Amino acid sequence: MITEALVLSAILFVVGTLGVLIRRNAIIMFLCIELQLNAVNLALVAFSHLHGIEGQLYVFFVMTVAAAEAAVGLAIIISIFRHYETVNVDNFRLLRW
Repeated sequence: MITEALVLSAILFVVGTLGVLIRRNAIIMFLCIELQLNAVNLALVAFSHLHGIEGQLYVFFVMTVAAAEAAVGLAIIISIFRHYETVNVDNFRLLRW
């Protein structure tokens, strides 16, 4: 059972990574990052069956970071959309040095 959960977690993480690298839509990239965080949560819960409750405690910290990232990330995406009227990351250079 743990092996299947870890394989699923790895697949989800790879899909999220490919989505961030390939897609140019900021909202899709944002959702792929959330998918990566959920893959990490699945792996932590799977490992908690072997090593104790600590993995599930880390899941709460990851969920807290994901909630903060969702609030800040969506605020940035909305601000960029209001300024450029697009969420395609190739069309704006606001966050570049």
